Amino acid sequence: MTARRTLALFVSTLLIGPCVSAENPPGMQEQAKAAVSTIQGKLKVRGLQKPVNVLRDRWGVAHIYAQNQHDLFFAQGFVVAQDRLFQMELWKRSGEGRLAEILGAAALSRDVNARLLRYRGGLAAEYRSYAPDTKEILEAFTDGINAFIADRKRPNGPGLPVEFRIAGFEPENWKPEDCLNRMAAFSMTGNAFRELQHAQLVAAVGTEKAGELLNLDPVVALDPAPNADFSGLSARLLTALVGSDTRIEFSGKALAESNNWTISGKLTESGKPLLANDPHRVVAVPSLRYIVHLVAPGWDVIGAGEPGLPGVALGHNQNIAWGFTIFGLDQQDLYIEELNPSNPLQYRTASGWEMMKMQKETFAVRGEANVVKELKFTSHGPVLWEDGKRALAMRWVGAEPGTAGYLGSLAVDRAHNWREFEAAMKGWKVPSENIVYADREGNIGGHSIGLAPIRKWTGLLPVPGNGGFEWTGFVPVDQLPHSFNPAEGFVATANNRMTPEGYPYKVGFQWYSVYRAKRIKEVLEQAKTAGKKLTLADMQKLQTDVLSIPARELIGLLRHAAGNSADPAVQLLLSWDANVTRESAAAALFELWMQDVSAAVLRKVAPEGAREILDELAPNQVVGYLSHPSSSAFGANPEHARDQLLVDCLKSATERLTKLQGSDAQKWSWGKLHMVRFRHPLDRYEGASFMDLGPVERPGDAETVNSTGYSGKSFEQVEGASYREILDPGDWDKSLAINVPGQSGQPGSAHYSDLLPLWAEGQYFPLVYTREAVEKEATDKLTLEP
Repeated sequence: MTARRTLALFVSTLLIGPCVSAENPPGMQEQAKAAVSTIQGKLKVRGLQKPVNVLRDRWGVAHIYAQNQHDLFFAQGFVVAQDRLFQMELWKRSGEGRLAEILGAAALSRDVNARLLRYRGGLAAEYRSYAPDTKEILEAFTDGINAFIADRKRPNGPGLPVEFRIAGFEPENWKPEDCLNRMAAFSMTGNAFRELQHAQLVAAVGTEKAGELLNLDPVVALDPAPNADFSGLSARLLTALVGSDTRIEFSGKALAESNNWTISGKLTESGKPLLANDPHRVVAVPSLRYIVHLVAPGWDVIGAGEPGLPGVALGHNQNIAWGFTIFGLDQQDLYIEELNPSNPLQYRTASGWEMMKMQKETFAVRGEANVVKELKFTSHGPVLWEDGKRALAMRWVGAEPGTAGYLGSLAVDRAHNWREFEAAMKGWKVPSENIVYADREGNIGGHSIGLAPIRKWTGLLPVPGNGGFEWTGFVPVDQLPHSFNPAEGFVATANNRMTPEGYPYKVGFQWYSVYRAKRIKEVLEQAKTAGKKLTLADMQKLQTDVLSIPARELIGLLRHAAGNSADPAVQLLLSWDANVTRESAAAALFELWMQDVSAAVLRKVAPEGAREILDELAPNQVVGYLSHPSSSAFGANPEHARDQLLVDCLKSATERLTKLQGSDAQKWSWGKLHMVRFRHPLDRYEGASFMDLGPVERPGDAETVNSTGYSGKSFEQVEGASYREILDPGDWDKSLAINVPGQSGQPGSAHYSDLLPLWAEGQYFPLVYTREAVEKEATDKLTLEP
């Protein structure tokens, strides 16, 4: 089959669905196995200065031992490419705005947006913003990737990984600047999409009602500019604006939730701190993150990061451990630029009409002629939408130097105490994170960090571009929330609000649900009160905890509404312990009930014009409206109406569950509804379905600590903790981790899906660290020689 024919099949399956062809090559699974990278023995690699030893343990984690920093990062690039090159190539193309070259015209709008958001400042200022040796590290790292590509493409060599053969294109050499792309962390910055949703809501129901319906914390009045025109604005205008972690054949809302906590040795059995972290992102194959151990003079760090970036984003070195959750700073602002009726290339400023800056970009498109697009920029940033009268321009922190996602970790990797950790925080700008800390000396702490614009308005709505709404700098790092050895004995975050009451800066008013953070703190406080000293096993139990506080609260209301009822559905919920386990019939009923209750409450409290815009209320809003029913929403007898709503919704949920799983409630289970599938980007290609994994039944939901969020009408899990770590500064070799479905992205590798069974059962593997422990667990030993 020709490369063009293979590529055409690849693209058509991604964009229009599976295809069937007699030309598809047989034995694709066997080809995948034959194409697996060499991870034993010796390899000659041009570009190394001295030999490097790579020991892979039985869980697929590569422990890289080099004799100098250059070789360490050269080897990291080579080794990660061995396992994840296809994933890395898609990541790079997404950041470069070059997906249309392999996917065709359907990816063009996504490419245009990626180039609009490309960093356009000076590289000198960019590199000065990170650790001083960042450029040298990136050069070595990308040289290592290129060495692997060259090895696979050499005459009589092993050939490219099987994914490239299926897709019908070849990887290109990497440049250090490829690691500086802004799309890698775009999904974790906010809040342009919400600004448009808020504007649409204001246009539909007015400023006061819109503010009442939004889940703002702290509560603040919406502040539209005088005579603001929000007609025609909605989040749909920016549907192609997505980050690099979004599946390449469709765009969608990125979810970015996480949990972390660090606990003082005063509360642990060992007398040393414990630190736990489980960042929640897209669940897919290959895993978003890659675990690696980097050892060389000046380096001994282990943990996880994104495959296309050097270093370790979260983990530990000899002396400190750290982990992060999204802080959720508002790092974007949309400006409504008024266009000149006689020249739509001009926009109004405080000093009159000004010409937009224009930049021609050429886009290669598979199967078609090149497309030339003229990108437009105002003084605020790229123009993302226009209608001839107005344009939307976005100012965001990604235009500032030093805002490539996660590269700030190169400084954290080498911090050895709180003072050095705090110094490293000054260079962490994107994504905004709540970073918790623990060290071998027994200290704990946390710093909510990120580049936070100083603005005089709330940032909740688009603002006029003609003056009066400009950033006046960024919040100093020492004025962002932080603590060191707090009296509580722990720091815990779960994307909840971290700013204190009366905080002077308008850094954000919308956070993820309060319930996960509330549950984590509840468990830790209960242990303190009981005098129970916490262990690694307790950390595992808490990371996989599925008790639902919203369920507990709604069941309390149901007890008031129908506690005397003999209805089996009522009694099923009233006798339930609120744990959303896979096998639970009550959990299945609750999840459907919660959906129906949420929809019913939305109908009560939101005018018709607002319902479609909001789509849904946050669970804490639903519980709040029901706990304190108002006559304006529920009528003259609000408590009675509330009780009737709960009972009616339980009846409708029972009917729905009966249709889905039959009339025998003993056979109902949440896991039969709530599953996860790990989908490979090539899974629609004929014969490549073996790359997909699952389905796997799942416990929990979006509001449990073991967060397994789903959206829309499907109960399929779409986000969650694909990586977990529990770090023990008292004995690093006792630390634990899990990465799903496996360390390797090669479909034929033994480490492609070997960690999935552990993850599915809430289990971990030892994150071995000392050379002695690594040697004991090593199953594959590779020496890279100059």
